[in-house]
Amino acid sequence: MPEGDTVWQTARRLHGALAGKVLTHSDLRVPRYATADLTGRTVLDVTPRGKHLLTRVEGGLTLHSHLRMDGAWKVYPHGRRWSGGPGHQIRAVLGNTEHTAVGYRLPVLELLRTADEHRAVGHLGPDLLGPDWDAGRALANLLADPARPLGEALLDQRNLAGIGNIYKCELCFLLGVTPWLPVGELPAEHAGRLPALAKKLLEANRDRPVRTTTGRRGQELFVYGRAPRPCLRCHTPVRVGEQGDGSRERPTYWCPVCQQGPAPRTPHPWQGNRRRTPR
Repeated sequence: MPEGDTVWQTARRLHGALAGKVLTHSDLRVPRYATADLTGRTVLDVTPRGKHLLTRVEGGLTLHSHLRMDGAWKVYPHGRRWSGGPGHQIRAVLGNTEHTAVGYRLPVLELLRTADEHRAVGHLGPDLLGPDWDAGRALANLLADPARPLGEALLDQRNLAGIGNIYKCELCFLLGVTPWLPVGELPAEHAGRLPALAKKLLEANRDRPVRTTTGRRGQELFVYGRAPRPCLRCHTPVRVGEQGDGSRERPTYWCPVCQQGPAPRTPHPWQGNRRRTPR
């Protein structure tokens, strides 16, 4: 799933292509909005909010989208052939005389009154890359349920917005604890630096074409996607397990030496084989 830095990059591309320009083409290919036409309206801005995108247009309307696992917005020069996937995967088209933005495989697409944006994003915690960032409130949100595993708390966008599975794994590695450690057992010094560290990682990567938490070319991540290859610090094989509520479990990577805390007892099906796990 695209994380906060990727969504921020997408918003910047869309804003650069659409903001301040009049729409000459509008096509929302979902049944609920099949007759909606934004042609003739000026795009005011495209704003990221956590993992959500808000495209505001003249007349008090906002097109809200979420990429989830497979969604993508592609921007093409006017007249260029679209190449983001087959036509049946297109959910939205917004075009002007210079560029066309095409939304592929968008699982969430809705047209709202701008005054009602809170219906889509009002539940979110402080945005790591947004103007509402508040480290103290983010930390308080995380600590509100002391028994909850740290990895699950980090993924809960109601606590802080923008972290996905990659940053979850990398943050836990940098803090030296496993994602299954209850939040309330996180050492105070680690808890205090967690919000700032998360913000630092996302800010460092929002302008990069390739995300990195290590600063090493060819070894961009410490643990995510590396099982069973050696840990970059101690050379112990990185492990992988599942974390989630049962309905939405995610492969979760950690080093059993560099990270302290509980770990799953049941090995992941990938564990122990030499097949390289997908990034």
